[in-house]
Amino acid sequence: MVKPKKIKSTAARVKNSLAHPGTLTIPPAGSASSSAASSPNTAKTPRTPADEGIAFFESDIGSSEGPVRVYELPLEPDGGPSKNREYIRLPPALVPYILRVSLEAGTPASRNGVFKTNFPLDGGKFDRNRFSERRLPTDVSKPIEVDLPISHAGAFAYWVEYDGEAAGKRITGRQGYINIDPILRTRARAPILSSEAKPLGPKDGGAVLAEGDVHLPLSGVSILSTVNKWMGPVSKWPSFFAEARDRGYNMLHWTPLQERGQSGSPYSIKDQLRYEPSMFDDAKNLGSDGGVAKMEEILGVAREDYGLLSLTDVVLNHTADNSTWLEEHPEAGYSPLNFPHLTPALELDDAIIEFSGSLESRGLPTEVNSMGDVDALTNAFAEFIKPLNFYQFYVLDTQREKEGVKKALLASKTTKWAGPDVRGKSAVEVAEILRSFENGKLIDGLGKYAKRLGVHVDASIAAGIVQAVNPDASDSPDALADVWGKVVDVLNVPLYQEWEGDTKTALENIKGRLKYGRLDEHGPRLGKITSKSPIMESYFARVRGAEKEPLKYSLAVNGWMWDANPLANFAYLPSKAYFQRTIIAWGDCVKLNYGASREDSPFLWDHMTEYVTSLARAFTGFRLDNCHSTPLHVGTFLLDRAREVNPDLYVVAELFTGSEDTDTVFVSRLGINSLVREAGNAWDTKELSRIIWRDGLGKPIGSMDAACLSSTSWVAPPTTSGKGPIRPCLITPLSGSLPHALLYDQTHDNESTAMKRTPEDTLSTAAIVAFSWSATGSVKGFDEVYPKLLELVTEKRLYELVGLGEAKDGEFGRGGIALAKRVLNSLHREMVIGGYEEGHVHQENDYLVLHRVQPQTRKGYLLVAHTAFGSSRGSKDRGFIDPVKLRGSTAKFVFGASVEFTDAGAATPDLITGIPSKLIPLSPVTPHQGSDGEGAYSDIVVPDYFPPGSILIFETQLEGIDPELDAFCTSGAEDAFKDLDLVDLNVVIFRAEGEELDATKGEIGGYDIPGHGKLTYCGLEGWMHPLRKIMQSNDLGHPLCGHLREGTWALDYISSRLLKQASYLPALAKPAEWFRERFDRVKTAVPPYLRPKYFAIIMSEAYKAARRAVMEQCSDFVSSGHSFTQDLALVAVQMHGRVQSASLDPIKETPSLAAGLPHFAAGWARCWGRDVFISLRGLFLTTGNFASARQHILAFASTLKHGLIPNLLDSVRNPRYNSRDSPWWMLQNIQDYVLKAPDGLALLSEPVKRRFPTDDTWVPWDDPRAYAESSTIAEIIQEVLQRHADGISFREYNAGPSLDMQMRDEGFTIDIHVDWETGLIFGGNEWNCGTWMDKMGESQRAGTKGVPGTPRDGAPVEIIGLLKSTLRWLNELSSKGKFPFKGVQVAKGDGERRLVTYKEWNNLIQASFEKSFYVPLDPATDKDYSLDTKLVNRRGIYKDVFGSGKGREWSDYQFRSNFPIAMTVAPELFDPEHALGALKLADENLRAPLGMKTLDPADMQYRPYYDNANDSDDAAVAKGRNYHQGPEWGWPLGYFLRAYLHFDTKYGAGKKDSNVTLHHVLDLLRTPRAHIRGDPWAGLPELTNKDGAFCYDSCRTQAWSASTLLDLLEDVHGLSST
Repeated sequence: MVKPKKIKSTAARVKNSLAHPGTLTIPPAGSASSSAASSPNTAKTPRTPADEGIAFFESDIGSSEGPVRVYELPLEPDGGPSKNREYIRLPPALVPYILRVSLEAGTPASRNGVFKTNFPLDGGKFDRNRFSERRLPTDVSKPIEVDLPISHAGAFAYWVEYDGEAAGKRITGRQGYINIDPILRTRARAPILSSEAKPLGPKDGGAVLAEGDVHLPLSGVSILSTVNKWMGPVSKWPSFFAEARDRGYNMLHWTPLQERGQSGSPYSIKDQLRYEPSMFDDAKNLGSDGGVAKMEEILGVAREDYGLLSLTDVVLNHTADNSTWLEEHPEAGYSPLNFPHLTPALELDDAIIEFSGSLESRGLPTEVNSMGDVDALTNAFAEFIKPLNFYQFYVLDTQREKEGVKKALLASKTTKWAGPDVRGKSAVEVAEILRSFENGKLIDGLGKYAKRLGVHVDASIAAGIVQAVNPDASDSPDALADVWGKVVDVLNVPLYQEWEGDTKTALENIKGRLKYGRLDEHGPRLGKITSKSPIMESYFARVRGAEKEPLKYSLAVNGWMWDANPLANFAYLPSKAYFQRTIIAWGDCVKLNYGASREDSPFLWDHMTEYVTSLARAFTGFRLDNCHSTPLHVGTFLLDRAREVNPDLYVVAELFTGSEDTDTVFVSRLGINSLVREAGNAWDTKELSRIIWRDGLGKPIGSMDAACLSSTSWVAPPTTSGKGPIRPCLITPLSGSLPHALLYDQTHDNESTAMKRTPEDTLSTAAIVAFSWSATGSVKGFDEVYPKLLELVTEKRLYELVGLGEAKDGEFGRGGIALAKRVLNSLHREMVIGGYEEGHVHQENDYLVLHRVQPQTRKGYLLVAHTAFGSSRGSKDRGFIDPVKLRGSTAKFVFGASVEFTDAGAATPDLITGIPSKLIPLSPVTPHQGSDGEGAYSDIVVPDYFPPGSILIFETQLEGIDPELDAFCTSGAEDAFKDLDLVDLNVVIFRAEGEELDATKGEIGGYDIPGHGKLTYCGLEGWMHPLRKIMQSNDLGHPLCGHLREGTWALDYISSRLLKQASYLPALAKPAEWFRERFDRVKTAVPPYLRPKYFAIIMSEAYKAARRAVMEQCSDFVSSGHSFTQDLALVAVQMHGRVQSASLDPIKETPSLAAGLPHFAAGWARCWGRDVFISLRGLFLTTGNFASARQHILAFASTLKHGLIPNLLDSVRNPRYNSRDSPWWMLQNIQDYVLKAPDGLALLSEPVKRRFPTDDTWVPWDDPRAYAESSTIAEIIQEVLQRHADGISFREYNAGPSLDMQMRDEGFTIDIHVDWETGLIFGGNEWNCGTWMDKMGESQRAGTKGVPGTPRDGAPVEIIGLLKSTLRWLNELSSKGKFPFKGVQVAKGDGERRLVTYKEWNNLIQASFEKSFYVPLDPATDKDYSLDTKLVNRRGIYKDVFGSGKGREWSDYQFRSNFPIAMTVAPELFDPEHALGALKLADENLRAPLGMKTLDPADMQYRPYYDNANDSDDAAVAKGRNYHQGPEWGWPLGYFLRAYLHFDTKYGAGKKDSNVTLHHVLDLLRTPRAHIRGDPWAGLPELTNKDGAFCYDSCRTQAWSASTLLDLLEDVHGLSST
């Protein structure tokens, strides 16, 4: 036994370590965590694994050191893991590595975020409640990454703590868990196969132990379960070790070795600190330590001399009913004394025992021979328990309740009723109120079942209730008592029903167990019924002392329940399992009661701590028995203590939770390394294939994730000291894990395969399991083919030792499949250590074919197994399977066998033996070599004699494999793409089909994948959208992979489309050749089944290189920004390209900016003036593409006519001038260009040739008068202003149906003028729509043809803002002598003209804006504003238009999303308080997931669903007339958020701390961020329907939708940088 002093010190350590042991106690948000300073690492303290990890990263790089592994874990916006990453399994830290936690910038968890974990990042020992922390970077425009040094095994929690919305509030985010595999080291072994791929026996050196140790990956574990009581004394164990070693096992699983209880079951442990004496040859001399030293010695022999690690069952839930320490510590169990609700269960249990002992005297049968006997006994027992009146534990005593009320009334001791009004209520109503009031807490003892008649209501309270019911009868106590009696009767009705239901359930369960235990054919047939063998097993163990104190010493036994919640303790209320008799009880095991913490049961916590730590010193691993019933806080605490002793403890468990999510809870919290799975659970071959596919496949052959998703880089030391060199690294993204499997062919507590299926199936099942990428397990007796399940308690015989079971040729022996198992186990170990991680499973009829392949060498092993489920019993039929065809590979026969059995014969009295068997080697099968149109192949044909249970194993090798192919496929990409400009990259990465057809004169279109559809882009992004998902999940069943296996058309398409277009974009020749060279190698060197992998390698490498090429040409804001910024910047490349039918020049092809895709890909509809200049700032200026910005400015400036620029450019050949806002967007962009571009001011003096004469004459593009005149950009600006100042009035050229078949004649007249009282520009009429809200009615049926949906005639708010911005800027330039004009000439009343300076015009607008546009909150101030109170629909807003035409004055007051544009470009126009109020209203009413509602939902014209095909008679929506009447457009969102950012940081919540605003703004971008990343068009849509719903008629990606968010993010970048 362990010395008391040692127990005491353990207890002290435990007590001081945790307030609530085993529970992760998260400190209050904002509290301090441990740091390096508080680490227990001192000069005198030995270095812990965590200390070693820190030392590694601070040391110099070793000469043989490879790249550091970096595993990247992306977190969700709230700092928690995504659903598929709730459980993360990391590899063992053979060399320290890095876990990189990444978070999207600006998400909630990044608000002053702190990453916390109980992994000891700063060194020292692990303590579940000691937390290391890392502060997250605060720059919201940069990626957020935190690198953590990982150095040892265990289960660790993490979370992010961050600022909440409320000031001063800290939020603790959702927890995530990481499990790090232990390092298992075992003796090295020689290969099992000769150089000719023939199995070698032990005498030939096959699989014999070799010098030194090797690391054994978890999937390389091969476990043999043994029951030690059947092995004989310890002195005989080495013979069993030798047998297990020779069969290829490398770990032994031991059922509990501790002293057994009176039942003899190993799982009923009498003394956890003492080994079973009967195992030892000298049982009387175990030593004072209870045999600990002797056991450690024999396990050391197994490990060192036989290469066998040891794993033991650990039993935490129960102890034997004769454990002596229970007498001193009955509080360690569940008794009616400490859990009073068990009292009725104990009384029922006593009744069962008493009844069972009195059957003869009652004339009842003591033997059960029929259902009649079962019915007679259960009916008699039901009568027997009636006098026990169990209802008394449920109900109130009506008479006692009445008497209590009467006494309280007579003594005036009443409590006034404080609940709902009950005056005049009936007894039924009062009872219902009493039950529901404060959840019935006034009814003492309700649902407690603690004692008879223990349910009652305090008399003073009851008296108060009845007084409230009948206040007029206060002077009549008897009457009021009667009232209360009626209420009690009503209260009792459901309680009696509950009692009756529970009693019925108990009797049904007693009947069921009686039938199973004594009558059922497959039951134990227990025989005569006595008090010691009652009609149902006892639920309570009566330990010594129960005779005198039954409530204290009657302890509930343990067991299990069907479909129970594993996280709920069935000994606690509200469970009534012990009374209802729903437990399948283990009568020899007392259920242990740990309570919530050590304080609840100090002895038990200390005792079990000593138990697990002792085991952890001796054993490599634990199997947690009955894990699903282990309280999580107990399991975590005790495993923590065990891992302190053995940090690399291997923990396995078998869970019966019925839920993968619940399994994950146990696995992640407890740090379970492997979950036990069983091939024997399969009911047919198909189900077996599913089990193997799920738990044993590994990765599919041809997997892409490792090759395509990992990337190389450099990493700084992940330590707080910052010491250490920058190291090369390999970064691998984490995508979540399934719990690792320990796949058994048969477990020790399930039916034998021979009994459940057929004896023959042992061989095929063993082979199938051995070919799984998982730990594997078997039970002693499976290899020998024991005929049935052995009973742990009743079986007294010993195992027969048969070694490898070599028998004479033709004779039956006892070896079963031992010789085959040796080959299978050895191959399994070698495949795992050798990295044969890729697998393929094929099921055909009763066959399973498994192929394991090493992904680098492409060497493999193939298994053909003919299963032998029960339906094949006695059959020798070969069955049917097609030849197994291996493309491009050779196959060499390794091993083949079938097995035959003879009658089992009589069981031997002393030895446990298997069915006599004969393992029949099969003749070598030579694969047929052939070739066809797809190349060479090997065919494996199953021989004619191949009965169920047979197996064949082949060694395979892919022929002609180029060892340099992987490296070649990824080489040279940087060089191939580095010289491409952004227009070249538009072709390489994007190009919608409409663009491609146009650019190639119809030769090349989009690529159509059968079963998938046409790709969105012809370039890399089109392919990468499906490939990303394929690569992440290795989805080789995707139609794209099937298409690639079928042929090389896709490979040819990719290179040829680039080569064909190199004629006009010569730089494309280099990447075209790069693709061609690699695809040619793939075509010749790779079999079809591997083609998807190499295609993905090439495409992903090309995409990464092309994306880098884009970023290198972008501004620092983009290139150093986070992924969302870069994704948006790629839209600039997506939208800007070269097509033949759209150009910025009428003579030659030039690149141009598309408005959106796919609808605006080419032709006259591609390039729109308004769209270009709303998009130009974000897509060109923020990204640094100033050249393209300049080209578009010059092109559109050249088209100035009537003081306007065209909305539709049509290659400058037939531009259309019907857009009133376009010139102002252009002037805003010229301003932005001048301010942002290097030497931007020079643009103003840049000359442009005018497309039209300055007298506005329309001339064809090739007329001599075209381009005959020139103006500088400054003169163009001035002309725009001057023409507006003079007033613009013209009729569109070529007006009529040929120009616009929808517009009425009046709509072709354009009129614009300035009101010089206010400085505002007015224009338009009810028949045209000159702003971006330009939907023209088209429906004849609805009568809306030629009727605009939103004319917005008058002074639209955004035009005024843009005008004001221009005037402010020009005034600044002019005053500094940097602009050649001072203002505009305006006619005076006398016919003369005068100069109105820019400043003067600017001031007019400044003075009139608020008065003209603001709708005040307070109607009392209406007089101060220009408004009609009767038309006000919503207050506190800015009008959308000022001065709408006659009859449409109401449209001024519509609340739309245009005013933030003016706020952004001219914030000085707005009263800050008014602006913030209006923005808040927009946030509440207009903001949508991906954009802004175009109309207030409270507006009667709000119609949020756009359908251009709708030709109903509804004038509001017919032919999509509601285009801007509610649908949610993307681009205004950027302006809204920019305005909000400006005003909130200057005047609102962000004034003191801009981060408040920054995080709020960026939080609103989560939906666009997710959309651009997940949508196949890799952009943001033009518009959506209500609440972000998909709109069929929308462009899937729109230039301005991405552009304005880039504008916003640049503002954010500037603000966060300061």
